Amino acid sequence: MIRIYNTLTQQKEELRPIEPGKVRIYVCGMTVYDYCHLGHARVLVAFDVITRYLRHRGYEVNYVRNITDIDDKILRRADENGEPYTELTDRMIKAMHEDEARLGVLSPDDEPRATAFIDEIIAMIHKLISGGHAYAADNGDVYFAVDSFDDYGKLSKKKLEDLLAGARVDVQEAKRSPADFALWKAAKAGEVSWPSPWGDGRPGWHIECSVMSTACLGDTFDIHGGGPDLLFPHHENEIAQSECATGHTFVNTWMHAGAIRVNKEKMSKSLGNFFTIREIMEKYPAEVVRYFLVSSHYRSQVDYSEENLAEAGRTLTRLYHALRGIVPAKVADVPETEYDQRFAEAMDDDFNTAGAIAVLHAVANEINQHRRDGREEEAKRSAAVLVRLGGVLGLLQQDPEAFFQADTGSELSAEDIETLIQARADARKAKNFAEADRIRDDLAEKGIVLDDSREGTSWRRG
Repeated sequence: MIRIYNTLTQQKEELRPIEPGKVRIYVCGMTVYDYCHLGHARVLVAFDVITRYLRHRGYEVNYVRNITDIDDKILRRADENGEPYTELTDRMIKAMHEDEARLGVLSPDDEPRATAFIDEIIAMIHKLISGGHAYAADNGDVYFAVDSFDDYGKLSKKKLEDLLAGARVDVQEAKRSPADFALWKAAKAGEVSWPSPWGDGRPGWHIECSVMSTACLGDTFDIHGGGPDLLFPHHENEIAQSECATGHTFVNTWMHAGAIRVNKEKMSKSLGNFFTIREIMEKYPAEVVRYFLVSSHYRSQVDYSEENLAEAGRTLTRLYHALRGIVPAKVADVPETEYDQRFAEAMDDDFNTAGAIAVLHAVANEINQHRRDGREEEAKRSAAVLVRLGGVLGLLQQDPEAFFQADTGSELSAEDIETLIQARADARKAKNFAEADRIRDDLAEKGIVLDDSREGTSWRRG
């Protein structure tokens, strides 16, 4: 039985899909005006693991993650760059896909873009106006009337009267109430726009996700996820407009990933304390970054630091060391073990990846013990279990040598290192041990660790 913490009810609940055996998931994706930062990676990896595990448990998953490709920030950045907004969004989408691929994030089943749903957005807005839940203002904007939805605040536990207290409305806005939010924004001079019954304009951010999610997954679906900063007002507004438009419960389970923190503050572009995914992967292998994110429970806050990433590299290295120099048995030939059961127990408890990773280390310890005892066949079977369970988390799928020798910007190439290792071997053969030690020390200073064994010398980037 899989139990998931539901932000809406603030408790863990058994997963009961609307359609038995099938799970429909929608996750708010990127607003593509800049490169993705580590906070985005947190959400991408968290829901990638959740989707992988549900499939591992036999569920048929329809995973939808949208792209916001029209937004104030996009238009502002495109104007700053002096380029069409479509060139900016296309470039950032390409970069996002590159970052995802390096992190081992599988592509969603559907990746709708807001600009492809303009007609559907207009249709939902029209339905909301007809139902008395929205109104066209004199300035060409269309607003959702928050007081028309009695359950407003049920996700965030905020009360409408508290939101109204002390709220201010910009003098240029034509809202009836400070809490009302834009469904359609009238176009400014020279701004990209689409025709509508209320004049040329473009959709507001919140309505985009309501339309894309229901268009792809139906009026009611199983799970809606996103980052912690989206709970209010974005997800709250999604609920209000969706349930008023369809007359049905919007989502059964709400899931929110924890924030990345730097010096006890949330990582974000607005605070200027963010690191892009690609900047971090210039210094650390992509799988180390993924391990760093997966090693904490998806709802917990993660503290970013160089030391924490380095520690993630060291612990992941221990797992790969257990697999080094061994050919695992075929995964399909190894039946379920107690480790599979312990792994499932951890993941069934609200996708407890920290507990699941503890199981991986237990398997690695068993492999090492088998090898010390000379039980190679048992070691191969245990290695197959480690690879199988690691794969559910998107880990340990590389050849160990490829992991150890991954180049993250070192001044030495693999060919350079091999040449120096051969020079060291020649020096040792000639009994010039001082030269051999000098080469080893020089490599160590450059982050290259040598491992001598009866089979020869292997190396890894430290």
